[in-house]
Amino acid sequence: MTQAIASTDTSRNGLLKVAAGGVLSGVLTPLLVPLIDKISGAPGDFRIALVAIPFAVLVFILVRRCSANPWWAAPAAAIVTMIAFVCAVNAAIWIDGQITDASKAVRNVLSGLAGGFTGATIMALGTGLLPAGPRDAVAWLPMLITGTVAGSLLALDNALDLDLTSVLYPVWQAGVAVRLAMALRRSQLP
Repeated sequence: MTQAIASTDTSRNGLLKVAAGGVLSGVLTPLLVPLIDKISGAPGDFRIALVAIPFAVLVFILVRRCSANPWWAAPAAAIVTMIAFVCAVNAAIWIDGQITDASKAVRNVLSGLAGGFTGATIMALGTGLLPAGPRDAVAWLPMLITGTVAGSLLALDNALDLDLTSVLYPVWQAGVAVRLAMALRRSQLP
């Protein structure tokens, strides 16, 4: 009984560390934008992918530490994360361009929901295809829900005119990172 309680506490502490890593990567993400914008000649999607590096590093660490994957799975998951970031940004932009008759706040919420869902879905699909990734769709549902709901914070960022700071990135990245760690741990359970 004591061992079960101790393992729960360790798991909870581990998830708090993952959440803290997500918040840190979320704070660093918008700070990279001015630096990456100085890279001339690089395509826009490549520059967007570079903005995702802090979160990709966190995903790299999570896949390496929380799963029984081979060595190459962690860099693959980091690359999938960068691809998911690009797709999420492009999905949000596309939705924003499609909704012309709604208010700016409604467009931002819908764009954020689309971007959050797209990013979380691509990450779940890519990570689920890794050798030790969970193949059960139910394991990924909490991550999809968290990513989608947290994506709506894009409206708050836009309403507050946040440039070098953000509410969206720290919350989204912390929530998705915790759900990713939980899904990876679930794949290791007997």
